[in-house]
Amino acid sequence: MMTGIKKLEQFLELGGTKKEIAFLILSGIALLISIFKPFPLPVDAAWVAIILCGVPILLEAFIGLVTAFDIKADVLVSLALIASVSIGEDFAAGEVAFIMQLGALLEDLTVAKARAGIEKLVHLTPHTARVLTGAGEEILPAEQVKVGDRLRVLPGETVPVDGVILSGQTSVNQAVMTGESLPVDKQTGDEVFSGTVNQFGAFEMEATKVGEDSSLQRMIRLVQSADAGKAKIVGLADRWATWIVVIALTAAALTWIITGEIIRAVTILVVFCPCALVLATPTAIMAAIGNATRHGFLVREGDALERLATVKKVAFDKTGTLTYGRPQVVAVKSWSDRYSSGEVYEFTAAAEQFSEHPLGKAVVSCYQNETGKALTLALDFRMIPGRGVSATVDGKRLLAGNEALFWEQGVALPKDPQIEQFLSQGSTLIYVAIDGEAAGYLALSDTVRESSEGLIQSLSQSGVEAVLLTGDSENAARYIGNQLHIREVHAHCLPENKLQYIDRFQKEGSNICMIGDGINDAPALKMATVGIAMGGVGSDIAVEAADIALVNDDIKELPHLVSLSKRMMTTIHWNLIFSMGLNFLAITLAIAGVLNPVIGALVHNAGSVAVIINSALLLRWKKKEQKR
Repeated sequence: MMTGIKKLEQFLELGGTKKEIAFLILSGIALLISIFKPFPLPVDAAWVAIILCGVPILLEAFIGLVTAFDIKADVLVSLALIASVSIGEDFAAGEVAFIMQLGALLEDLTVAKARAGIEKLVHLTPHTARVLTGAGEEILPAEQVKVGDRLRVLPGETVPVDGVILSGQTSVNQAVMTGESLPVDKQTGDEVFSGTVNQFGAFEMEATKVGEDSSLQRMIRLVQSADAGKAKIVGLADRWATWIVVIALTAAALTWIITGEIIRAVTILVVFCPCALVLATPTAIMAAIGNATRHGFLVREGDALERLATVKKVAFDKTGTLTYGRPQVVAVKSWSDRYSSGEVYEFTAAAEQFSEHPLGKAVVSCYQNETGKALTLALDFRMIPGRGVSATVDGKRLLAGNEALFWEQGVALPKDPQIEQFLSQGSTLIYVAIDGEAAGYLALSDTVRESSEGLIQSLSQSGVEAVLLTGDSENAARYIGNQLHIREVHAHCLPENKLQYIDRFQKEGSNICMIGDGINDAPALKMATVGIAMGGVGSDIAVEAADIALVNDDIKELPHLVSLSKRMMTTIHWNLIFSMGLNFLAITLAIAGVLNPVIGALVHNAGSVAVIINSALLLRWKKKEQKR
């Protein structure tokens, strides 16, 4: 018995969209012949539609009942088909089967279009890699690359794994990962990601993340887990469908007993099929997921959008979320009459060029980006752990570091009221001495994303309050909070502190969305009503803990996602109301004898098509102010 069922399941999986379209075309032609009868046939042409479109429905219903006693729409449709054929209404049976399969095809096309943007990632997985060995270059399957392997990537090739450029300069098209339309310039030390395309120059790289750990594979796992079937409200629709089957059978039986007209009972079975009800939710969810994908969000679970629609607060991590998470030189000041601030900057960058400290690297990067000048070679470079660096630049002895370094070297720092101002803003200072005398300082600070202020304002206008939860200092947190007009700010937050705040908000009745990028955000992302991880700069652990990943790290689209979730719920509610209302209206007319099976099938299945079309409108939905 089970072997036979397995064979039936395999039969149902054969073909695909092309086969369904071919069957629908043949069935449509057969139904037209059945209506107009241009030439005599031994049997009604509608039987072509019954066999091509109806048999798959009967098989699905049979398999569902036998394997899991799963009573859903196809059970009632099967009963309607059998009942219509038994009373000689072959055209009605063929029409029901045809329109049911047409509705199913439209649903499949809607879902396919909704997910097309993210499923392209699956086809972008690199197949081979050029691995450099002692014997030369060897082309291996990409899955065989190991962490630490040295690879070569030629122009036009896809980067096989995540890694760091060791030599060479190029431009890389990162649209698949970040959505950026323009290529990004890359040089030694820059990161490159699997699935991105090398545009111009050849380069050599060291593999840092391979196989399932690579960025592309991580995104593919998000695609594979984006399943609308997980949404709670879908389960509700399924439960309704089961009860509707019971009610329909009861109504049909009572109508037949009371009126004695079996055609009315058959019409009730035809119009009571809960197809529109079952389609109402998953089509809306998948269309909304497709819309979110176009705006840079990968939704892991359908019910994440359902939950997002109830959110009253959004908690942000600071570093890497509202800010870029990279220190930038925001000010340079000279205390010396002999050296300008530009010269202090130039000497400091030259002294830091061999530094491995993030602040030293930031100084060098900022100087080169701002001036485009080559650095003077630093001699006698020495790293002083916990203090700073010393080096000889252009014959001058430089010290660059913190107050402790100057105190230990016997260099006095002049009093400067601006220092306190920078410190109160959360900036970090690098003091500079030239030939034993204090020459000035550089102020470095994490910079706010250009989109952050508009984002907070848009959320506030939507009735969603922003909260800042950061492990940074009080001064830095307050400064960013004031800059972005965030009233509730919590600094010095360890992972357990963020959990406590999330728990408190939820106990107070405020569903909250957490947005973060680091490992320390993972617990809060998991506990929050909805967790959104910065997928580009965020850690793997944060992304895995979140419900939604923001691929291009551009948080300005968050208000759109919140509005989209609310619009999705509105669409679902209207779909449910419309489908239930249409069903009960059609049933009333069927009981009264106004509708026959043929017209009943048209009315009922037109409702299913209307629901799918209404859901499909979410694919390109935007708020009116966004369109303007």
